[in-house]
Amino acid sequence: MGQDHIRYDILAQDALRGVIRKVLSEVAATGSLPGDHHFFITFLTGAPGVRISQHLKAKYPEQMTIVIQHQFWELKITEAHFEIGLSFSDVPEKLSIPFNAIRGFYDPSVNFELEFDVPLSGEEEETEGEITAYPVAPAEKAEDEAQAKSAGDEKKEGSVVSLDAFRKKQ
Repeated sequence: MGQDHIRYDILAQDALRGVIRKVLSEVAATGSLPGDHHFFITFLTGAPGVRISQHLKAKYPEQMTIVIQHQFWELKITEAHFEIGLSFSDVPEKLSIPFNAIRGFYDPSVNFELEFDVPLSGEEEETEGEITAYPVAPAEKAEDEAQAKSAGDEKKEGSVVSLDAFRKKQ
């Protein structure tokens, strides 16, 4: 099999991150989320360009899931990252998150999820660029999502579509 000089895996990953960028841009333009939409965004806290408080970094040394729903402010989107104000235990925080630090995006109101295989700082980068798109949420979710689930935000399991199955092996 030939070598992928075009790097379709990276192009697909960038395109899917563009979906997140577009959705957040529309929310920033209107100042609110339409209908019942809300988002769980999981990102690597140690990724280059991530700016969070030392308190949050100590509490979430590898990855963190934020919920964008009712209370957020100063949502700003650029081509490479987004900034948002959120409250954590009644303490206001400002976060800056590059799109390439995002591991997962989930909108439970329509069971839409994107999951990116971005290695944690200690993991091998053997699967770099692998993208898995879930039409509905898998059973495993981050701690914050488990709390939302216990509040009655039930998720159903679905089939997994992995783009890795279509990638040529080197």
